[in-house]
Amino acid sequence: MPLYLILGFVVVQRLGELAYARRNTVRLLARGGVETGAGHYPLFVLLHGSWLIALAAFVPAGAGINLPLLFVFAALQVARVWVLLSLGQHWTTRVITVPGAPLVSRGPYRYLRHPNYAIVTAEIAVLPLIFSAWEIAIIYSLLNLALLRHRIRIENEALALRRAAE
Repeated sequence: MPLYLILGFVVVQRLGELAYARRNTVRLLARGGVETGAGHYPLFVLLHGSWLIALAAFVPAGAGINLPLLFVFAALQVARVWVLLSLGQHWTTRVITVPGAPLVSRGPYRYLRHPNYAIVTAEIAVLPLIFSAWEIAIIYSLLNLALLRHRIRIENEALALRRAAE
């Protein structure tokens, strides 16, 4: 039962974030924003959706919970909110840049260039490990890292002109 409560929380959270991202995407595009690398976006949707499905399908409903890892996951959720609040209207699930807009340098962006990706990488590993599903943690971590490598290259190229202007 705790498995489904935790997965339910993550699904509701992600759906809310997708709605928030969609609203921000519309606003950014209306302000002259340009999307880069849209072709890989469906792969992220597939990866994240299948990650949750794999957890629901392959982790027994009565699986034990690793409480320290559950607390780590809770801390990652706090960090996730910090990223969203720091980026505000610039947070989206796509790579969209508004020419001339300043880069965000507050919150976790003072310390890392891509804190959201670091958090998501940790989440993809930690959530399955809460339930001892190390196979899911490994498989999806490797798939996520492959996609992120491509995504970060695209994002860095898209932001290069704005970084040079600062």
